[in-house]
Amino acid sequence: MKNELLKEELGERLDDLQCNNLFLIQNPSKFCFGIDAVLLANFVKAKNGGHIIDLCTGSGIVPVLLSAKTSAKRITGIEIQKDIADMANRSVLYNSLEEKIDIINDDIANALKYIKPCSVDTISVNPPYMKDTTGIKNPDLPLAIARHELLTDLETVVGISGKLLKENGKFFMIHKPSRLSEIFAVLKKNRIEPKRIRFVHPYIDSKANLVLIEGIKGSGVWLDVEPPLAVYKDKNVYTDEVLKIYGM
Repeated sequence: MKNELLKEELGERLDDLQCNNLFLIQNPSKFCFGIDAVLLANFVKAKNGGHIIDLCTGSGIVPVLLSAKTSAKRITGIEIQKDIADMANRSVLYNSLEEKIDIINDDIANALKYIKPCSVDTISVNPPYMKDTTGIKNPDLPLAIARHELLTDLETVVGISGKLLKENGKFFMIHKPSRLSEIFAVLKKNRIEPKRIRFVHPYIDSKANLVLIEGIKGSGVWLDVEPPLAVYKDKNVYTDEVLKIYGM
């Protein structure tokens, strides 16, 4: 049965996540998850027995990892691209997680069709980082959609999160530091107060290229800046912290 879930004839492969014997179906011609998804899943702090929504879920990597890293009762991933949502759903089935994870194939802007407003405990999102008007777009559409704001944007991501979250519900996102001031403005506009950030650096002495952000809906003003996270200690050699995050 499990072998039937992997479509090798389409170029799919099965990757070992090195976490609780979990695996993920991926297709390199579509989009494969990167370290940003792994760091986001590790950064999330979810309520025991709560409901997590993962927006822009892609291959389902974050929900699958969160099934092991949290004690959430339910995790819902929302992905707009039909073939990628199908691949994510097959990963859920492969890991026998259908009682805990469900995948919705729709635009995140339509999330309220499936989920009651102000009912969600935790939201995670690894959104497209680049505005539609910036950067060189990948000619492969699935890759372009994953990286550029072609089908959604920061305003939509945060706006729908503000509508879904309960009071004091938590919002977690990974993004580019270059857009941090814009991110904070949009969060505050939607009553999500930035509470915790951590900058991610390729090397400890290099500029940050990612930032992890936690916000809380309806919270007071207070921001905690955590120590920086370095990915590599030498060329192609992960730091001890990143190896631990990967479960190695």
